[in-house]
Amino acid sequence: MPPETLNREATRIDLSGDWLLASADNSHALTIALPGDVHSALQRAGIIADPYHGRNEAEVQWVARKEWVLERTVTIDADDLDAGWYLDFESIDTVASVFVNDELVLRAENCFRRYRPDVSKAIVAGENRIRIVLHSAIVEGLLRQQAQPLFVPYHEGNSPIANGNMLRKPQCHFGWDWNIAIAPLGVYGSLALCRLETARIEHVTTRQLWLEDGSVDLQVTVTLLAREPGIVPLHFALDGVGERLDCAVAAGETRITHVFTIEKPRRWWPAGSGDQALSLLEVETPEERVTRQIGFRTIELVTDKDEAGSRFAFRVNGREIFCRGANWIPADALMSRVTPEAVEDLLRSAVDANMNMIRVWGGGFYEPDWFYDLCDRLGLMVWQDFMFACNLYPSTPDFLENVAAEVDYQVKRLSSHPSLALWCGDNELVGALTWFEESRKDRDRYLVSYDRLNRTIEAAMKQACPEAIWWPSSPSVGYLDFGDAWHADGAGDMHYWSVWHENKSFDNYRTVRPRFCSEFGFQSYTSMPVIRQFAEAGDLNIASPVMEAHQKNAGGNERIAGTMFRYFRFPKDFPSFVYLSQVQQGLAIGTAVDYWRSLKPHCMGTLYWQLNDTWPVASWSSLDYGGHWKAMHYMARRFFQPVAVAAIPSADGREIVFSMVNDTAEPVTVQLQTFLVSLDGKRMPLVAAAGACSPDRAATLVVIAAKDIPAETLLFWSFEASNGMRGEGHHVQGTYKALELAPSGLSIETAPRTDGSFDVTVTATGLALHVMVEADVEGRYSDNAFDLTAGEAKVVRFTPKVPLESGATPRFSAFDLESCQGKG
Repeated sequence: MPPETLNREATRIDLSGDWLLASADNSHALTIALPGDVHSALQRAGIIADPYHGRNEAEVQWVARKEWVLERTVTIDADDLDAGWYLDFESIDTVASVFVNDELVLRAENCFRRYRPDVSKAIVAGENRIRIVLHSAIVEGLLRQQAQPLFVPYHEGNSPIANGNMLRKPQCHFGWDWNIAIAPLGVYGSLALCRLETARIEHVTTRQLWLEDGSVDLQVTVTLLAREPGIVPLHFALDGVGERLDCAVAAGETRITHVFTIEKPRRWWPAGSGDQALSLLEVETPEERVTRQIGFRTIELVTDKDEAGSRFAFRVNGREIFCRGANWIPADALMSRVTPEAVEDLLRSAVDANMNMIRVWGGGFYEPDWFYDLCDRLGLMVWQDFMFACNLYPSTPDFLENVAAEVDYQVKRLSSHPSLALWCGDNELVGALTWFEESRKDRDRYLVSYDRLNRTIEAAMKQACPEAIWWPSSPSVGYLDFGDAWHADGAGDMHYWSVWHENKSFDNYRTVRPRFCSEFGFQSYTSMPVIRQFAEAGDLNIASPVMEAHQKNAGGNERIAGTMFRYFRFPKDFPSFVYLSQVQQGLAIGTAVDYWRSLKPHCMGTLYWQLNDTWPVASWSSLDYGGHWKAMHYMARRFFQPVAVAAIPSADGREIVFSMVNDTAEPVTVQLQTFLVSLDGKRMPLVAAAGACSPDRAATLVVIAAKDIPAETLLFWSFEASNGMRGEGHHVQGTYKALELAPSGLSIETAPRTDGSFDVTVTATGLALHVMVEADVEGRYSDNAFDLTAGEAKVVRFTPKVPLESGATPRFSAFDLESCQGKG
């Protein structure tokens, strides 16, 4: 590419933009836009087809088996040669050799570390050639596996591309039961060639010391790296107010701490519990400025002993917060396709569904700084896994040294965020000790290896941020407990997968009493507009090769279908199959959440699997690839409402218990009205009740005998709380397939609004269950997956994702359970 010349006043040359890209065997040559990934560059050049379309996954896997070479040049003036120079790479994926003028300056091997190699001796006056050789992760994984003192097993179902556990790279790049298996490679985040003046900023970390009078001391520690002793002007500012210090630095690292005292700090609260008060911290040298978003808050993980075992609850600013949320996976399988705007849409959808926590799962990325800035502003607490998932891992000295450096960097980078609630050692590694023949035969040896890795992570985290909250693994009963925590009701966090993986009924969720359920899920198909992005008309059958290629969980399609036939009648066509899969997904997760919230404060968190998708695929997500809300996300907004009412059948089926839960800090009074609804949609009042619910508690509102609900009727209810929150729902005794539903007679009227949105009025002449409104353009609905009884109308606001041309009106349709089930 054309060389870039350094401005004499600049200290940083941005290296983002077009680079030359070629395979090491010279079979392909093109350009790549950095930051970015190789697959996306090849697709833009027309060398490969869209990996997400049809069955193209298998056709593009060759890319990861090759080495790829990236090159560009930079011109340096002779007068600048006396300066110190270094390259700055935020993320190289993953094993790479970096050369400057054919001199090796870096051997990178960790996607999760920032690399800043000194290149002073390699730089010359005039044109300088920078070359990055991205080595094949597939080849490197095998070589490293062969060098291990013992075989280190990996989960073949999740990792159809072998030996990904050998590399510090997102584990889902090698597959997973929801991800495409193409092992992408590239350079992500910022990249630059920098001139080192007196010193550069290595880290900015903060610590909050709360005093008895309610004030707080904010300790700001800056780590500077210098080539030789000198004086560095350093400016600290909090919300624009600060001071300048002339700091003496030695060769190597120097740490400088400055303290701000805030007399009356405004506190940061999770979404739904208060405001997200934030301050801007700035640390500046003459050449560099680093900012941190600061929120003043206290946070604790409560694990006190109690009658059931020990608690698992987050206490924020002295108040225990019930965590409502979901698990986060990478926003896209290919980093070139990730945008801050799309990620913000996903996170806002989480908050719009009344979530206050997400778990950044341990098989993807530590997300970019701007991701956590968004979580700070939105009030989403972050449960942050370290990036180890579902495999066993090496514990050789070189691997552990690499991990310790990764942990040090990531913890120092992220711990100042008020949203960062907890650091968790891994995802399911304790359970994985029992998954493999090798570790079952020699458990002690593999357990020692795991413990060595886990303790390395913990020690590095505590050294980087002593006050950070540590949890050893998920799921886990607790510290230094290596037992199976999957179904442990008494302590720790739980992953509960019996309903999906063991094909148990939705009622089975009510057989466990988790203290905090950090994973549970049920699959559905992705929505029809998304399916049409990767499938042709002839592929619209769940057993077609294309649809099976977009189902990564072994037996997943059979499980969706088998469960559907347990609860519903056979769908009349393929779109109806998709619709029913999404309805049953929402019913499954709602069953769990309703019951576990009713156990509060025994249970203090439900994070379902999963929020988002990495590509268009059948999965456990409530948001489609691209951010469209599935039926479950609309249901989640209701079952996660801070004040909610749920109908929960007793274990013997003789009673329907109406539970009310209050996640707010104020007491509420709840007014409930129940109805019997016939199969033709007519309502008859049944029982009215009112009850008070204390702050942060659950209580029983009223109990109805099951015998009081006649056959061929449904139990409906609506409620309103004294704080204005309201909701409604229905309960079916038995299964939906047993109901002889009459035609619901849905009709639609549309009216445009001056702001570009549309009011869609849906009316039913009979009983309409789980009504979904769809448009032929992408957009967001004020509500969906709702019920209507005979003669009832509901107005839904539709806002197009992209404003429509003046006078244009989308085509709307509405369908429900009765219209999607086969007749006869």
